Amino acid sequence: MIQVIDLHKSFNGQAVLDGINLEIPTGKITVVIGKSGVGKSVLLKHLIGLLKPDRGQVLVDGLDITKLQGRKLQDLKKRFAVLFQGGALFDSLNVFENIAFPLREKARLPEGEIVRRVHERLEQMNLSLEAGKKFPDELSGGMKKRVALARAMIQEPEIILFDEPVTGLDPPMSNTVFHLIKKTHAASNYTALVVAHDIPEVFSIADVVAMLHHGRIIACCGPEEIKHHPDPVVQSFIRGEPDFLEA
Repeated sequence: MIQVIDLHKSFNGQAVLDGINLEIPTGKITVVIGKSGVGKSVLLKHLIGLLKPDRGQVLVDGLDITKLQGRKLQDLKKRFAVLFQGGALFDSLNVFENIAFPLREKARLPEGEIVRRVHERLEQMNLSLEAGKKFPDELSGGMKKRVALARAMIQEPEIILFDEPVTGLDPPMSNTVFHLIKKTHAASNYTALVVAHDIPEVFSIADVVAMLHHGRIIACCGPEEIKHHPDPVVQSFIRGEPDFLEA
């Protein structure tokens, strides 16, 4: 589905991405792990065209998104949805309207169909119809994540990008969100890229795990293989060992 080829990006002379090569297979969940600040979110923003690389390519079904502009870029973006790190819910809209927002903005559907789709997503996320009347400031962190996931899925996208989907959640709620990602993926078979550092919990949803370190992908394999990867940097990160050399 997506190929990242020799991707480079610097900010103020500091290289963040230094020749990324990565293939994101169709219909699978690819997880990118790595320490905070290594460029995981920067990589994600290139995949949807929010950032332009200094050089390199991002191919989506063979189309280089880095070269597209205007209508062609907008048409390609319609295939994507994003679950942002903080959820990015609209404070002035209740849960129902937050989930319905993409349909109202991008699809010409009768109100009855919008209501049906939103109710379907609420049920899928184990949220009650009563919860649909609440506003974001009335929700727990876990509920906000579930609402954000419902909104990301409301248009049944081909590709969903998850930027640190369980940041700030306690372990039980983190596991709940990961379970919902796995559940919705099984039902819809979308292509997913998940940026995370929640080890080992995130391995439970991954088909492919790639580790980003010093601007490059240093390992890319299945979750069981990554656990036994010979690279000491990979093993140190997975075990959560202190990084004294770079502290």
